[in-house]
Amino acid sequence: MRIIVAVTGASGTIYAVRLLKACRDLGIETHLIVTEAAEKVAAHEIGGTAKLRELADQCYGPDELEAPIASGSFKVDAMVVVPASMKTVGALANGYVPNLVTRAADVHLKERRPLILVPRETPLHAVHLENMARLSRLGAVILPAMPAFYHRPETVDEVADFIAGKILDQLNVPNRLYRRWGSG
Repeated sequence: MRIIVAVTGASGTIYAVRLLKACRDLGIETHLIVTEAAEKVAAHEIGGTAKLRELADQCYGPDELEAPIASGSFKVDAMVVVPASMKTVGALANGYVPNLVTRAADVHLKERRPLILVPRETPLHAVHLENMARLSRLGAVILPAMPAFYHRPETVDEVADFIAGKILDQLNVPNRLYRRWGSG
């Protein structure tokens, strides 16, 4: 399996780290895009993007519109935007594709390939909700970073693993990143 992982400027870089780690452990090839805003957030939240980049198989800058992942002819199984900023959600919902993240995501929409958006913003106003509803109607999966606590996580990594596991569930990738409801 081959997926694109895009990290945008919303808080929640840990979700991307845990997803990339799980993909590496499961043998899933990852193509990473980190926006300029995500670079700033990652510097604050996890000390920079080195960990993201070392976990990915291939890395691209947000302005690399000539990258293979910008084309529908490049075969990829899915794309995950984690975390997804409202700026990125709004751009996608309105067909505005100024960078590699939005271009690659737009390709997934037009090619009817799985696109998972993990918004990490609260509270949400009507425009945010309308943009997400529009993207859902276009075929994107909206998977908000809303972790459960029935599995009694004890660390931030366990909280983030719940979201990474839910993303992998959407991709039909078996995983044991979190204890499922009713499993003991």
